[in-house]
Amino acid sequence: MSVKRKYRAKIWVTLRPSILDPAGVAVQSGLKYLGYDNVEQLRIGKYIELLINAKDDRMANQQLNDICNRMLANPVIENYRFEIIEVESQTGAF
Repeated sequence: MSVKRKYRAKIWVTLRPSILDPAGVAVQSGLKYLGYDNVEQLRIGKYIELLINAKDDRMANQQLNDICNRMLANPVIENYRFEIIEVESQTGAF
């Protein structure tokens, strides 16, 4: 019998600091137009939540790194970080 755990992952993907962010520049410009001229260095990113089943924390972290590197982020121009929280355990035979 093995235990399968469910994790909620919160993932943040952002452009690397050396990469120009035209969307961030446009939003910052719009804010300045609206009178918010005190906003500096605005950057746009992505936020993703997902549920993942894994044997343990190590496996969940390993799979999330793989998912981020292969699908959710472009490792050439983006950084990512994530947090995982176990939300449920299920016992069953495999």
